[in-house]
Amino acid sequence: MARIAGVDIPREKRVVISLTYIYGIGKSTASKVLAEAGVSEDTRVRDLTDDELGKIRDIIDKLKVEGDLRREVSLNVKRLMEIGSYRGLRHRRGLPVRGQNTKNNSRTRKGPRKTVAGKKK
Repeated sequence: MARIAGVDIPREKRVVISLTYIYGIGKSTASKVLAEAGVSEDTRVRDLTDDELGKIRDIIDKLKVEGDLRREVSLNVKRLMEIGSYRGLRHRRGLPVRGQNTKNNSRTRKGPRKTVAGKKK
């Protein structure tokens, strides 16, 4: 396993896919990093030389990934909650933040249903 930014990336996958295992790096960012490092996207991680790995590490060190990014995101959410904005209230209540409909959907945010007793006849 190659270790980049404190994350073990899978050896058997293509480099462009393996880099997405790092929090804060998606497919497009991974492609840009590899283009800048001069590494082919089709190469497998196990076939990378130490030189190429070093170049990739240096480029990723300049980006905000993993712990720093997680910390920044959580501080942003905390700030929204503290100032009492609408988005902050939605975060606090565990409801969808981006204007989604909540009548029938949003089970992921709301959690399992709380059953209500049936109406007596």
